[in-house]
Amino acid sequence: HQSSHLHAPFQGGESTVFTIVTLLTMFLRSILLLSLAPATVGAFAPSIPRAFRAGSTTAIRAASGDEPATDVSASGLDRRTALSRAASLALGAPVALASLGVVAPGPAAAADVKTVVVAGATGQTGRRVLERLAGTPGLSVVGGVRNVDKATKALGESSTVVRGAMVQKVGSVDTAGVELKRLDVVADSVDSLTEALKGADALVIATGFIPGNPLKMNQAAHDVDNVGTCRLVDAAKAAGISKIVMVSSILTDGRSWGQEESPGFVITNAFGKVLDEKIVAEKYLRASGIDYTIVRPGGLKAKPPTGALKVSGENTLNSGEISRDLVADVAVASLTDAKASNKVLEIIEDEGVPPKVFNGLNM
Repeated sequence: HQSSHLHAPFQGGESTVFTIVTLLTMFLRSILLLSLAPATVGAFAPSIPRAFRAGSTTAIRAASGDEPATDVSASGLDRRTALSRAASLALGAPVALASLGVVAPGPAAAADVKTVVVAGATGQTGRRVLERLAGTPGLSVVGGVRNVDKATKALGESSTVVRGAMVQKVGSVDTAGVELKRLDVVADSVDSLTEALKGADALVIATGFIPGNPLKMNQAAHDVDNVGTCRLVDAAKAAGISKIVMVSSILTDGRSWGQEESPGFVITNAFGKVLDEKIVAEKYLRASGIDYTIVRPGGLKAKPPTGALKVSGENTLNSGEISRDLVADVAVASLTDAKASNKVLEIIEDEGVPPKVFNGLNM
């Protein structure tokens, strides 16, 4: 359970289990393609003018409710620097944070966060968050992992992982300035988790169950995305954590706005009823009294972004995909941007046309 949500690799289990899950995915794909109408964001998200295409200029585009969209461009920069700056990755850089159309805090506010723990640090999104934080001067970074020895090896080398029917390459992460600590949201008690979090100011939750044995997915999702995450919130409160950024998923609260029959909800929740489990943890965090930002990305891609970052309000997006790189950028920016306080941000890449893909499936 070291990934952000269901887009984690199919690990654990024998080849027959993998085959069953793959066939299940193909079966669901066929059903969706034949019987479900295309899902679009247009019906739910604010209308936003086009801002950019991949190139020398990178822009964040977003709107919240009836507020105007915000465009933030970074010209003359290399792609990585532009993306980082556009999501106010550099703590204290005066760059607007997408949907809220506001300026990130200056050095004084950024200094309030001195130590950050990343739970799920070896996951595909967690490791990207870890990498960005590790490169921030003056910031202490702790990677929360289930097994320190295995995590040290996994983070330090490139590898190839299988995601359903896709094979993806995973780059190594420089952990020279990172402290790795055991943090297992399923096996550890609240007291043990609290001990691992002591001394930190902020926490990024990038955990999520890993689909495997179809007969055990419901229990796994319940243990990790519901009970385990709630346990981690309790530990954060006991440890004195003042800010939590949770990486969740669009459509997590789909039932509340009539999306339970939408293609995105159907295919995602088919894996362990994971959306129904995640919403419990989201509500638990919101009721905890800790300052939070819940980041709900669309379907996750391992590739670099090809479209503008589109950030929308709570319960507005029902399809679309986004690079994990952008998800990490937004998660890191949310740690210190005061206008992201106690907000839910739904994010996808804007390709200039209504989204037609979610979780790797053509809708």
